[in-house]
Amino acid sequence: MNDNVRTRLELLNDGPSMPRKQSRKRKPSKKVESEQKPKTVDDVEAIPVAEQNVVFQPNEGPQTEFLASPEREVLYGGSAGGGKSYAMLADPLRYMGHSQFSGLLLRHTTEELRELVWKSRELYPLIYKGIKWSERKMQWVAPSGARLWMSYLDRDDDVLRYQGLAFSWIGFDELTQWATPFAWNYMRSRLRSTAPDLPVYMRATTNPGGPGHQWVKKMFIDPAPYGKAFDATNIETGKVLKYPDGHSKAGQALFKRRFIPARLSDNPYLSSQGDYEAMLLSLPEHQQRQLLEGDWDIKEGAAFTEFDRDIHVIEPFDIPRNWVKFRSCDYGYGSYSAVLWFAISPDEQIIVYRELYVSKVLATDLADMILDLESEDGNIKYGVLDSSLWHRRGDTGPSLAEQMIQRGCRFRPSDRSKGSRVSGKNEIHRRLQVDEFTEEPRMVFFNTCTETISQLPAIPLDKKNPEDVDTKAEDHLYDALRYGIMSRPRFSIFDYEPMGRPKTGMPVADSTFGY
Repeated sequence: MNDNVRTRLELLNDGPSMPRKQSRKRKPSKKVESEQKPKTVDDVEAIPVAEQNVVFQPNEGPQTEFLASPEREVLYGGSAGGGKSYAMLADPLRYMGHSQFSGLLLRHTTEELRELVWKSRELYPLIYKGIKWSERKMQWVAPSGARLWMSYLDRDDDVLRYQGLAFSWIGFDELTQWATPFAWNYMRSRLRSTAPDLPVYMRATTNPGGPGHQWVKKMFIDPAPYGKAFDATNIETGKVLKYPDGHSKAGQALFKRRFIPARLSDNPYLSSQGDYEAMLLSLPEHQQRQLLEGDWDIKEGAAFTEFDRDIHVIEPFDIPRNWVKFRSCDYGYGSYSAVLWFAISPDEQIIVYRELYVSKVLATDLADMILDLESEDGNIKYGVLDSSLWHRRGDTGPSLAEQMIQRGCRFRPSDRSKGSRVSGKNEIHRRLQVDEFTEEPRMVFFNTCTETISQLPAIPLDKKNPEDVDTKAEDHLYDALRYGIMSRPRFSIFDYEPMGRPKTGMPVADSTFGY
């Protein structure tokens, strides 16, 4: 396929035609007319520009990049009004000249699908001569025999409708409307092509926010800088998906993904008028950041809207040995265990410099992992652990906290006093603010703490109690952060000997807390 297909979708003017030798009284047969091949992009390129009638041409920048992307899975998203829907509709037309092309364009509900169908019926006949719409089958059929279905996928069980089918192109419009990645992952299994010149792609568009904001963010946003292709990763582990041992491609990445950000300024048809921008500016702050700025670090109803990657995320540096260091931990075997490490600068700024986020790990094994990571840290002044881990169930021996302490991993209980949850949340808000004297935020995160950076701005408020976060959300790292913050950490010169060397003598160990 000509590369220009990726960036130009054009319709030829009828223009001057070649003279035909036929009787004036005799009309051309419908058979002859139907057998005329649709004009290809190569044909278009051979025609002078003055004789072309351009129906759709991608805007320079992200829209063109989306149509030209060679990666297997691509997400085009960000601010509203960036031209995402029309780019999604244009993308499958690149392959409608191939007789074996079979595409599927999905929306979450039938109501949302109607708008997409309406746009396609307005656009497709103008771009692609001879293309036909079947209302009964909800599909477009090109003269080549290529087909594009338009359908919805509301519930996870709806994927069974596509069992046994195969598509060379699958598109999800407004991907964050799917609450889980189940549909996306299942439909990937329907993606295949037997034609060597017909590539297979999955494409998606969306704005930040929606029920699936977090998993989409993990899959497309967090692994790499905006616009950069990267090896597809497992969203649970963060590890690159690779061919297994014994495969001819063992160890190689399965495929690549890419996120292309959309901005209102990329669409000259809307941005030049200013009316649409004015409408977006009238929205509440969190919606402005989502729909106008395309900010993936903000979610509707988010608890910590002040979090800003440009302000709170920094490059790692060597932490001076005379800075106070401590850790906090929220343990869970069935879900996740979250551990955070903190350092306190002389001006009382907290630096979160390391994280550990693992599942299905025994408390004793977690203690060993913690100690291994701390082997080069020097003196860890103290640790804070969820106070519930000191509870015993009958005469079952040491508690989980005591088991970890016995391994040499010292902890004290977290603050469980009345109102501590709300107080902890408020203290995080205070720490995220910029200090008026230092002009620096009171808390920052090393950019290696990827899970914390991803989860913190997405934690929602409790709808019944806006003073607290929603405990049903993924909040293990948040709890670890809260435990650490509520330990009232302070930098103190009295903890250290002259020349910045940590004290060698430690207090006599406490049988309960390990100190």
